[in-house]
Amino acid sequence: MSLDSLVLAFSTADIDYDMLKNLGISIGILVVFILFRNLFTKYVFQLIVKLTRKTPTEFLTQICLSFERPLGWAFIIVGLYLAMDYFPFMEQQNALFIKFLRSMIIVLITWGLFNLSSPSTGILISVNEKMNNKIDLILLPFISRTIRVIIIAISISIIGQEFNYDVNGLVAGLGLGGLAFALAAKEAVGNLIGGVVIVTEKPFSIGDWIKTPSVEGIVEDINFRSTKVRTFSQALVTVPNATLANEAITNWSRMGKRKIDFHLGLNYKTTKEELERVVRRIEQLLRTHEEIHPDTIMVAFDHYNESSLDVLIYFFTNSTVWAEHVKIKHEINLEIMAILEEEAVEIAFPSRTLYVTPQTNEVFQTMGSID
Repeated sequence: MSLDSLVLAFSTADIDYDMLKNLGISIGILVVFILFRNLFTKYVFQLIVKLTRKTPTEFLTQICLSFERPLGWAFIIVGLYLAMDYFPFMEQQNALFIKFLRSMIIVLITWGLFNLSSPSTGILISVNEKMNNKIDLILLPFISRTIRVIIIAISISIIGQEFNYDVNGLVAGLGLGGLAFALAAKEAVGNLIGGVVIVTEKPFSIGDWIKTPSVEGIVEDINFRSTKVRTFSQALVTVPNATLANEAITNWSRMGKRKIDFHLGLNYKTTKEELERVVRRIEQLLRTHEEIHPDTIMVAFDHYNESSLDVLIYFFTNSTVWAEHVKIKHEINLEIMAILEEEAVEIAFPSRTLYVTPQTNEVFQTMGSID
């Protein structure tokens, strides 16, 4: 082997060694930043969150939680940029690589803002509270989704400009395409208009108990297309907004008071004086009860039933909550039972009386059907 051949062989070996060394350093830098990312997320970030929770407002905490995962990926992007300084197959200042990194940073910022604008983060609720609840809760999901759409649209346009794409042409194309899509998607447009009607007229809000011909339950979510209602059997029903907008909606949560009415059937052996005392005491009970609405209380001897003297009891509870309403009704029924026991008045029950004449043993049925 000649001397020139040996020199060339050693030079090639040196080049391969340097390339492998740089490649190893590049990979090592990237691995170190991946490990540092895990340590930052596990220890440093949790410490920052604990410190922000001690502040008077939850705003900083919500920002940290929204950007938790994007910050973790930001470490990888920084590590990737530094690793490219030693990467033997591409320069660190490569134009396409720089555009890619910038686009990734835009994506991470968009990701964090997208999380921050979610209704579940409480940012919108906090802002609404500082504005003295000027925004109805029903509008918060719409506002959140609108902000998210705007954030994504701006992000796409910035990334498009980063790669020298004509965003104006895209917007014009979306306008024409949107018109054609709107003409084809009649039902979707109807649902959107129905959502606007629900938002503007506000027949119900999130958390309300509603009843319609389609569904009855608690409203959990309202979006552009549909409304989600949780039934009392815990099933989740999704109703198109166009359907709800054209139906009669009963909002039980907006009752100012809740009705209780029934007939109390007294035995026909009850005397006039006993009946008057029972009516007077029951009315006094209802008027002095703290949980009974004082405006409409009716206790009166209503009519003669086939097997009872019926007393109408009609009143409203102050609370409209179902559990509290039932509890008040339970207490009132026990108090009425105590009054009847004290007055020695019996509650009537369905009965028949047979009269037999001694002479002919003829049987006459005088009392009949059940109330």
